[in-house]
Amino acid sequence: MIHPFVNVILFCLYTSIIYLCSSQGTINPPESVSALLAFGDSFLDTGNNNYIITPGKANYLPYGKDFMGGKPTGRFSNGKNIADFFAEGLGVKEYLPAYLDPSLQDNDLLTGVSFASGGSGYDPLTTNISSAIPMLDQLTLFKQYIGNLTRIVGEEAVINIMNISVSLVCASTNDLIISLPARSLQYDVDTYDRMLVNLTLNFIKELYNLGARKIAVFGAPPTGCLPAERTLFGGVLRMCVQKQNEAAVLYNSMLKEQLQILASSLPQSRIAFVDFYNPLINIINNPQQYGLQVTDRGCCGTGLLEVVFLCNRLSTTCPNDSKYFFWDSIHLSEIGCNIFVNQSLPGLVDNLF
Repeated sequence: MIHPFVNVILFCLYTSIIYLCSSQGTINPPESVSALLAFGDSFLDTGNNNYIITPGKANYLPYGKDFMGGKPTGRFSNGKNIADFFAEGLGVKEYLPAYLDPSLQDNDLLTGVSFASGGSGYDPLTTNISSAIPMLDQLTLFKQYIGNLTRIVGEEAVINIMNISVSLVCASTNDLIISLPARSLQYDVDTYDRMLVNLTLNFIKELYNLGARKIAVFGAPPTGCLPAERTLFGGVLRMCVQKQNEAAVLYNSMLKEQLQILASSLPQSRIAFVDFYNPLINIINNPQQYGLQVTDRGCCGTGLLEVVFLCNRLSTTCPNDSKYFFWDSIHLSEIGCNIFVNQSLPGLVDNLF
């Protein structure tokens, strides 16, 4: 057993290294970020779905073709995803590993992991359909993570790590594109969005109760502008689906307001709303401003419907994925993730520190 005094020394060395590394990042928060934790869906999943039974996997080419070594890792992208770019931008590390990865080392736990699962959502119906890891089960994994972290550095050091860690939560997309239509006979859009906001708030409260103090909560993206949704519901011209976007806007407005109220009731917490809608709309409508050419379809296959198993080894890919905002018909390309994070990071830091 490691003596508690040695644990304290290890933690001090660890936080010193993080401070030095963060000075080389793209931002300079007032205090160093010890770890990044990610919860939610495929936008933040860095490979957890590789280790569960689900059709929603991305551990085969052409997914990951631009990742280090051209290796598919389970990220729903051609390379790094949003979680990775936030980890790098906050000065934590270059890649955020998946918690379920059996090769995970103790050092990986110290600087954070992703619990996210492609296909997940706040609405239990969403994961019943997708077979992803439910959000409540991700909290169970987080409890397990806290236990492992305590074993490594001790309880007091864990509290210190949690106080200067950032938790990302992104999980409403699948609810809006899968469960909202499935519940259309039960709920209208307003009622469903209110239920979804309540589920989101309950998750944040539980995350706080487990020790998270700096929490960044993503709003919904413009789901009606995702290439697959345009293909299925956007008519012959594949226009953005206004009704879907309106549902996302309503959810976002209610969530933003309620998060401000929630933050005031949770001592020592900083809760930030991450706008996942307006930046994406701006990029989609003005691709040239960001060095992009194509924002209405993905790079994989035709880019119209290909996602998960429909985007596979037999699929052709676009000649230059750095000009495509979307990698498949749902998920952002590596360059798309990078552009979004670069836009969002300064505001996130201002709100959390």
